[in-house]
Amino acid sequence: MKMTNTENELTLDEIERQTNYLLEFMLSSRAETLKQCLRNRTKYMTIATENMFHEHNASAVIRHCDAFGIQSLHTVEKLCPFAPSLHITRGSEKWIDIHRHSSTSQLISSLKEEGYRIIATSPHEGGSTPETFDIKKGPFAIVLGTEKTGISDEIKKNADEFMAIPMYGLVESLNVSATAAIITHILSERIRHEIDNWQLSMEDYIRLLFKWAKISVQDSSQILERYKNTAADS
Repeated sequence: MKMTNTENELTLDEIERQTNYLLEFMLSSRAETLKQCLRNRTKYMTIATENMFHEHNASAVIRHCDAFGIQSLHTVEKLCPFAPSLHITRGSEKWIDIHRHSSTSQLISSLKEEGYRIIATSPHEGGSTPETFDIKKGPFAIVLGTEKTGISDEIKKNADEFMAIPMYGLVESLNVSATAAIITHILSERIRHEIDNWQLSMEDYIRLLFKWAKISVQDSSQILERYKNTAADS
C-alpha cells in the first residue's frame, strides 16, 4: 500500500492521532504486536535482487526480510517482473516496502542516493563473509544475483564490496533463497548487537505504524472518513 499525496501532506502529529484512533478498533495485544515488530525493524540494511524470475525465490526473499526485520527490498524488473506467490508469502509482502526499478542503473542510483554501500554477493569474486563484513562503515545493500547467471556485470562494476558464504563441499554456489536466508539472518543479528542506531527513525516508525494499522483494521478507509468528519465538526 503506497501513501497517497494527501497522506504525505499530513503532519506526523495528525498521523499519530489517526493511528491511535484506528488502534482502538483492534485488540490491544494485536496493536502491541505491530509496535513490537516495528521496534525490531531496520533500514540500516536492505536487500536488492536483479530480474528474479522464480516465484518461489521471490517469495522466500520477502519472507526472509520480514522474518529478520529488514524493512525494504529493492528489485530490478528489466527482464521479468518480481512476482512472488501470495500462497508462499502468506501476507508477509504487506509488511515489507518493495521498491521496483526498471533497470540496474536505476537501482544503483537509488541505493547510492539513499546512502547505501552496494555489496554484491558472489562465490567467485572474493571479498568478505557475513561474519567478517564490516557493518560499521555505514548502511548497506546486499545484491542477490539471478538464479542462473548471478550478479550482472553492471553490479560488479559498481559494487563497493563483494561477499561470499564460505562453503566446504563440492557445490560452488547456493540457491538464491538459501543465500538470502543465511545472509539476512547473520547480518541482521550482527546489526542489532554491533550498531547503535540500527532501528527505524521516529518518522519511519510513525508512518509505518499508520500504514500497518490501515492494513490491519477492516474498513479502515471508512473509519478514517468518520474520524475526519467528527474532527471537522468539533
